[in-house]
Amino acid sequence: MTTALIDRLAQLAPGYDHSAAFPVESLRAVHGAGLLTATVGRQYGGRGARTAETARILHTLGKGDPSVALITAMTLNAHARQAAEPHWPEELYAHVLKESEERCVLVNHARVEPELGSPARGGLPATLARRTDGGWSISGRKRFVTGAEGLDWFLVWATTDEAEPRVGTFLVPGGSPGIRVAGRWDQLGLRASGSHDVAFEDVEIPYGNVIGLGPYGPAAEQDNRAGAAIHLPLAALYLGVARAAQSFFHSFAHTRVPANLGHAVARTERFRRTAGEIEVLLAAAEQLVFDGAARVDADDSSYVPEQALGARVLADRHAVRAVELAVRLLGNPGLARGNPLERHFRDVQCAPVHAPQEDIALLAIGTKALDL
Repeated sequence: MTTALIDRLAQLAPGYDHSAAFPVESLRAVHGAGLLTATVGRQYGGRGARTAETARILHTLGKGDPSVALITAMTLNAHARQAAEPHWPEELYAHVLKESEERCVLVNHARVEPELGSPARGGLPATLARRTDGGWSISGRKRFVTGAEGLDWFLVWATTDEAEPRVGTFLVPGGSPGIRVAGRWDQLGLRASGSHDVAFEDVEIPYGNVIGLGPYGPAAEQDNRAGAAIHLPLAALYLGVARAAQSFFHSFAHTRVPANLGHAVARTERFRRTAGEIEVLLAAAEQLVFDGAARVDADDSSYVPEQALGARVLADRHAVRAVELAVRLLGNPGLARGNPLERHFRDVQCAPVHAPQEDIALLAIGTKALDL
């Protein structure tokens, strides 16, 4: 991954943040660098990047533009899951890979619903898959579908209309009639991530475009403990945001020379102490995340799922705290619009929002700790 790519993402990021437009040019640059398909399995002729390398990729992209990094993360996760346990229809996945050679192909799950909320907390999806003569008709509304405007494939979690309902993930091509953005993403941070609400209105797909179809029960629930391959890279992404904030903080400290001081504020005890605290927070979190990712890749049986959850909880806390410290010390300049630090501060607030959220993660960790 070249410095030129990250510099280009960072150059484009303020404009996309301001307009909340879909970051087409940035994603093309990521695709051009071969990063959108980094996790395609070696059995498919891909690079086969695993958890540690994915974490490094997202950490670096997070420094440039975390909205772009998050859209990338969703596609990388889809390919990684296929590499670990093939579940797509063979011909369909081959088509996705063929298309990915030529252009930027984006894939993401559509799981969260207005009434249900996050599947991490359990519950049956209201989105309905109705059997038709030629396949399935999908109807329902999903929330927070990252990259919605540019997705080539929506992986829609839905319930069938059968006498004994089943639950599965239905593979819906992004250009299908009946798909529309039903609510615009207008959040504090990650404004260019395009995490819109999406409505599916009688969207027709072939019968074979479904994976994991089965009775609703524990097997259909989201396993909050089993996601180290996505939890750790997501944590790394936001640590990348915090590193970008740290970089601006250092630059400010070296160039700000108050008239009454006569030298750069970097030399003051106050700035040096805060710089030290920020570095300790980020270095410790990165060690937890990257070491954990390496242990996952090594199939280390002593590294239990709760440790990955714990690493993400601490990494999110440390990233948010590190950026907060930088903003607090800079005062008004740190919160000025157009200032990169102000944008980093907004973006890093999204770190704890991803499922499973902290309370669910701590519940799992505490259950394990109490040996229940």
